[in-house]
Amino acid sequence: GLPIVMSYGVMYEYAVDKSSGQYKAPFNTLVNEARVYTYEDTAVVTPNSDTPYSFAWLDLRAEPIVFSVPAVDPKRYYSLQLIDLNTYNFGYVGSRATGSDAGSYLVAGPRWTGATPAGIKKVFRSTSDFCLALFRTQLFDPADIEAVKKVQAGYKAQPLSSFLNRPAPSPASAPSFPKFEK
Repeated sequence: GLPIVMSYGVMYEYAVDKSSGQYKAPFNTLVNEARVYTYEDTAVVTPNSDTPYSFAWLDLRAEPIVFSVPAVDPKRYYSLQLIDLNTYNFGYVGSRATGSDAGSYLVAGPRWTGATPAGIKKVFRSTSDFCLALFRTQLFDPADIEAVKKVQAGYKAQPLSSFLNRPAPSPASAPSFPKFEK
């Protein structure tokens, strides 16, 4: 049970508790951190120090989320890791998994039954309604941060309805998250 409890803790600090000191953004909002993490970033146990992060905690209950990535120089490592609440890595996009070309990828929850829309390279299915989308973008040296920011600016997240230019479905009910205390 520890993995799901710790995963919930990170989700709670990053996307639920605005007073946590680690809060980043509401669900389904992509955040770019154009810096390396330090010992002060305590929500994640062992963050990388050579790959600035971009991430979004996803609520997939109402509809899937589409991530679009830009073309990235093949010499630069980048990845989008998809992690369910059980801490199972259910998908990867990036230089090693899908290459360096631009593309759009759909992340769906366990009950989504739609067909793969035109323009989507691959569908990834989470086993949980809430999951983490975690980007890593290689930083070659401190002077390279502006190039990292340009890559990060090309990462996009949007609901499937927005990607298809259709009306959004009814929103899911507001969850009542129990307080997480370490």
